[in-house]
Amino acid sequence: MARTIGIGRQDFETMRMEDTFYIDKTNFIREWWENKDDVTLITRPRRFGKTLNMSMMQQFFSIDYAGRSDLFEGLSIWQEEEYQNLQGTYPVLFLSFARVKGSTYAAVREEIGRILAGVYKKYRFLLEDGWLSEEEQKDFRGILSSLTEPLSETAAADSLHQLCDYLSRYYGKKVLIFLDEYDTPMQEAYIKGYWEEMSGFMRSLFNSTFKTNPYMYRALMTGITRVSKESIFSDFNNPKVVTTTSKEYAQCFGFTEGEVFASLEEYGLSARKEEVKAWYDGFTFGDTTDIYNPWSITNYLDTGETGTYWANTSTNSLAGKLIQEGSEELKKDFEQLLKGGSIKAELDEQIVYDQLGENDDAIWSLLLASGYLKIAERVGNEETVRDWEHGILTNPVYKLTLTNMEVRRMFHSLVKGWFRGAKSSYNQFLKALLAGDIKGMNRYMNSVALKTFSYFDTGKNPSESEPERFYHGFVLGLMVELSGRYTITSNRESGFGRYDVMLEPRSRGDDAMLLEFKVHDAEDEQDLEETAAAALAQIEEKQYAKTLLAKGIPAGKIRSYGFAFEGKTVLIRGGRKNETTA
Repeated sequence: MARTIGIGRQDFETMRMEDTFYIDKTNFIREWWENKDDVTLITRPRRFGKTLNMSMMQQFFSIDYAGRSDLFEGLSIWQEEEYQNLQGTYPVLFLSFARVKGSTYAAVREEIGRILAGVYKKYRFLLEDGWLSEEEQKDFRGILSSLTEPLSETAAADSLHQLCDYLSRYYGKKVLIFLDEYDTPMQEAYIKGYWEEMSGFMRSLFNSTFKTNPYMYRALMTGITRVSKESIFSDFNNPKVVTTTSKEYAQCFGFTEGEVFASLEEYGLSARKEEVKAWYDGFTFGDTTDIYNPWSITNYLDTGETGTYWANTSTNSLAGKLIQEGSEELKKDFEQLLKGGSIKAELDEQIVYDQLGENDDAIWSLLLASGYLKIAERVGNEETVRDWEHGILTNPVYKLTLTNMEVRRMFHSLVKGWFRGAKSSYNQFLKALLAGDIKGMNRYMNSVALKTFSYFDTGKNPSESEPERFYHGFVLGLMVELSGRYTITSNRESGFGRYDVMLEPRSRGDDAMLLEFKVHDAEDEQDLEETAAAALAQIEEKQYAKTLLAKGIPAGKIRSYGFAFEGKTVLIRGGRKNETTA
């Protein structure tokens, strides 16, 4: 009989005691223990079992769970007597920053203070029987008071160091520290605009807790990204960092294909392996391919239906922000990804958040770490490679694609969301475009531009006179809405130049279309009419229709449109050769 699926369960003890669906990952205990690293940082995308694994680690090592063989009997780790004797023998500090989210630095600091106070609260017994000096008791009660009052930065930064001191004296043994979702405050700080304050505080906290802490035996941290050493680890240079491209712990997070297929058989779904593979396969850790997201798989086992389970567990606000505000080149690359193609990027897995708005490769690195992209191929060495032409060292280059069908569907929804404020006008524009209604195209396109232009033009140096961000977002919107009816390409060579957008019909009954975009140049053009005319002339002069004609599409079935921009005003002219352009 198939086990009950417990959606959202993250507590190891509950899953084991209630015998809900669980795939044995206790080899993680053995691998981590035998690697003997002082501090280990493991990055994996969200919903990949990080919290459940940290709960498992706590309950295996913590003195609070001494004698709990019932939690581990029948699992891989319990096959060796050495590990049976190790269970429940260490004082453990376990905390998570997963819920540390707020619109201001002060709000986030208060939340971290409450989390630290919650950890202290478990050990109130240290205030009894003279284990602590009067000064230490005062400090201890000061941390507890942050449940109701803000904690100073100094007290918060030193709190875990102090508690390790108390516990190591009480138990006569150094402490293990497990910190889950360490980077959530950093992502929130970047999105909400208080990065400098947050990074300074986290730098002090991590230095005190993990570097200058003689009472800590080992530590394990998990998160989504590897925040750069310069940002928060400048005073803390000793962690073993395991990213998605590292070989260590490759099968400890996420489900392998063998585990997934065995689960499908357990729930009578083995005939649907190929469907599940198309939707949810694609993650790679180190050299291990065919890793599946546990959240999607457990939901699929529960419902028997495909869906964007993993993608829908978050607002995807950071991914959306980066792509929406991204450069012209970034949006072109994203277009390739949406069409099922690949891009090449030089990756640096140390994420420098305050450089994300200036460095496209940093954005691709973050999207890879977050699970939205996968490595299709390594170009050159895995380590840093030499650029022989310029005599410098560069990071390795990778070929990247979207991870799977689920991620592609998620990004389709994200692009549609860009036009949500102008949804009615955008839909009406598409109808007018398909119908060849030039007046309707002008009316609705101006409405779309007015409502969404600034949404795309939000980079470092926004300007109403430069519509590139809007234009490339618009192209992505076309791809999502019309992909079933047209093959849509942009910035490709045809004739004697590169056209802006080409819509090649999938059905011979539809017209093909060429779209050229130009910004009004007041020095060379009297008005938008001249700008639009120049765009149309370029289509003719550069013979952009050559590719379509070569595919057998008659000239009379090819429409050309010139889009002229000035600020948030758009003028469109064009149509078929035998139609009026007015």
